[in-house]
Amino acid sequence: MYRRCERCVMDNSDPNIIFDSNGFCNHCNDFFNKISNEIYNGEESDKKLKNIITLIKSKGINHKYDSIIGVSGGVDSIYLCYLAKHWGLNPLAVHMDNGWNARVAVLNIKKALDILGIDLYTVVLNWEEFKDLQLSFLKASVPEAENPTDMAIQGVLHKIAAKHKIKFILSGGNYATEGILPKRFQYNPKDLKYLNSIHKKFGKVKLKDFPAFGFIQETYYKLFKKIKILYPLNLVPYNKKEAVKILEDKLAWENYGGKHHESIYTKFIQSYYLPVKFNIDYRKATYSTQICAGEIIRDDALAILKIPPYNSLELEKDKEYLSKKLAINIVELDSILNLPPKTYKDYPNDEKRLEFIYKMYFLLYKK
Repeated sequence: MYRRCERCVMDNSDPNIIFDSNGFCNHCNDFFNKISNEIYNGEESDKKLKNIITLIKSKGINHKYDSIIGVSGGVDSIYLCYLAKHWGLNPLAVHMDNGWNARVAVLNIKKALDILGIDLYTVVLNWEEFKDLQLSFLKASVPEAENPTDMAIQGVLHKIAAKHKIKFILSGGNYATEGILPKRFQYNPKDLKYLNSIHKKFGKVKLKDFPAFGFIQETYYKLFKKIKILYPLNLVPYNKKEAVKILEDKLAWENYGGKHHESIYTKFIQSYYLPVKFNIDYRKATYSTQICAGEIIRDDALAILKIPPYNSLELEKDKEYLSKKLAINIVELDSILNLPPKTYKDYPNDEKRLEFIYKMYFLLYKK
């Protein structure tokens, strides 16, 4: 029987959802019980932010840059660049080019950083390796089609931070817009064993240049290089609509459509591949978070969800573009997309070990 949360818009397309006696789900309950304490909280957050800014500046006194910000051309990362300059920081913007940038995203990055006076460092991935890795994940028929990108971003940011002796990576990730994300939507992108097992089974090109970022690499950068990831947007009253208005007015930023549509590949994965093949609609998590954060009302979210996540008129054009980029024909792409759905549990992974390690880490170092 279909069931939807009475407070947010999460539903039992997530098999792990739990409803309480009020009809509220575990996702929004967790948001209010745990995550809401991690978003902006008035004077307490202001004080934390002030201390963080002071610390970043003090560590960067003798260096050209005091922090790194990974930029995609999207709202969160560009707005964070805007705030960083407002706070008097001197960040280095790092963009990882995986070959799928939408043109508007590239222009957003250039225009915004030129206006703000922020230097840009672009890392272009080895396309033959990365293409092979993405194809491997599609052939594996798992929801984590974006894990190669997510892992590479972390690998690139930490490598550049270490190279420039920068101790802080400022992330645009935030609970106000991303606080709700069921595990079924995406398994751990830092599980290197999982990534390697899929590539070993389906890949054809040896990964020599791919910026892998698993537990060993993370430990090295955190404990030996003393590099920390900070999430400043959790310490400000972050409202996405207001942020967009500021970016449009002050940085000539252009809207590119849906969330994460600054990447052509991500647009296809989130708007078509996941909802059609796995019944995973990322909009439900995004809107549920925004409902809990007070950014939108539930009725508006429900109305939007009635509209299909992908544009049927653009679908064939997008599939044709993907097949050309991936060096396969449309028939082969369709056959891959039509493979029976699987999960990360169908392949060797490090789930149990990583969960234990991260649990111990947070117990020892979180406070």
